[in-house]
Amino acid sequence: MRTPPRILIADDNAMNLDILQTRLAVHGYDILTATDGEAALALAREQQPDLILLDVMMPKLDGFEVCRRLRGDPALPFMPIILVTARTDPKDVVAGLEAGGDEYLTKPVDQAALVARVKSMLRLKALHDTVQEQAVLLEGRVRDQVGQLERLKRFFSPQLAEAIVAGGADDPLQSHRRQVTVVFLDLRGFTAFAETAEPEELMGVLREYHAEMGKLILEHEGTLERFTGDGMMIFFNDPVLVPNPAERAIRMAVAMRERVNDLSAGWRKLGYDLALGVGIAEGYATLGAIGFEGRWDYGAIGTVTNLAARLCNEAKGGQVLVTSRVAGAVEDLVDCEEVGALALKGLLRPVPTFSVVGLKPSA
Repeated sequence: MRTPPRILIADDNAMNLDILQTRLAVHGYDILTATDGEAALALAREQQPDLILLDVMMPKLDGFEVCRRLRGDPALPFMPIILVTARTDPKDVVAGLEAGGDEYLTKPVDQAALVARVKSMLRLKALHDTVQEQAVLLEGRVRDQVGQLERLKRFFSPQLAEAIVAGGADDPLQSHRRQVTVVFLDLRGFTAFAETAEPEELMGVLREYHAEMGKLILEHEGTLERFTGDGMMIFFNDPVLVPNPAERAIRMAVAMRERVNDLSAGWRKLGYDLALGVGIAEGYATLGAIGFEGRWDYGAIGTVTNLAARLCNEAKGGQVLVTSRVAGAVEDLVDCEEVGALALKGLLRPVPTFSVVGLKPSA
């Protein structure tokens, strides 16, 4: 059941107060009364009425000062104020509106005009409250989405996390087919290193390696599908479509090779002989959520992922191996050397393969 609007009437004249109260009570309003400015101010702060009818000439505080104090208190909600007074000078009208009044009625007040102004101000109050409620709800939703986005970014790429939170017609977690460029990488010599290194040394190398590779993945807008120890799988063109996915993959791989070369110089001083191997392939894959309730990952399945993984296995330290399809897509960008057709595990036919020497000077 809706609560009737609450109206505060402040007037030091008992007759005027009774007239206003009588005229408005018949419309079902909940009426509060005050006979001086200080009492009106206290009641307004305590009860927070939906509307205030305020006389100007009152003891202790006049109506203009009550207006100013109410409008100057940021803790109070919006309460429309109708100044009801015998002062008819245009300067008084201006002063009242400047003090914070929303309407100005002169005594004696016409009953029809009074009721019309009251209803108008209550509609304004209701509209304002609705907007405020929607703003609070929106702020809460934004806050929830930001929190959700930050949580998702711990497990998914920023692009995927943002796509999940944004929603829309196409759910990025639903299974779908798309052409992607897939990059596999891992460290040559890591298995031997892991067998002999202390756990603290092993984790220190992995943290440094993951941090540097992660920066480059984000910089080139790749989607990290997973990492297992020293191995990582990244793909381009999903869940967010990007122009020139093969070019992004190549640029990222070359930058990763250069960064690991820098890291390797420091690792060698500690006796760790590690180098990066990379495999890149392009083709169609099935993508979407993989897992079970409570633990979901975002994955890509298809021949293209197996092909990139097998090329990575074949790559020597510091080598970036790509399929002929990828090499053809970036021939203006990089210099490549033909490696030949490689017989890769799980694939029926040998795969023509190229090794990326580096970016061309103009690139």
